Amino acid sequence: MVLITYDVNTETPEGRRRLRHVAKVCKNRGQRVQKSVFECLVDPAQFTEMKFKLCEIIDPEKDSLRFYLLGKNWKSRVEHFGAKEGYDPEGILIA
Repeated sequence: MVLITYDVNTETPEGRRRLRHVAKVCKNRGQRVQKSVFECLVDPAQFTEMKFKLCEIIDPEKDSLRFYLLGKNWKSRVEHFGAKEGYDPEGILIA
C-alpha cells in the first residue's frame, strides 16, 4: 500500500493540465481518498512505473509529490474518522 499526496500549482493553464494528468495517473492505480490524496495497492514494479510517470509530469520548481510506503500491514496503520466511509481495496468489489 502506498499513499500518494500531491500539490500542483494551478495558477497557469499548464499547471491545471499537470494537475489533471497527475490525478489521472493516480486514479488508474488507486482510490482517491481526499482531493489530492490516493491510496494505491501496487506491487514494487507498478509503484516504480507510477512514480516515474508522476515525476515526469510535475514541475519540481512549482509542484510536489509525497509517497508514503505503508507496506503489507497497512490496515493496522490506517485509521479513518468522519465522512466518506473508508474502503478495503483487497475486499470484494460489487459492481
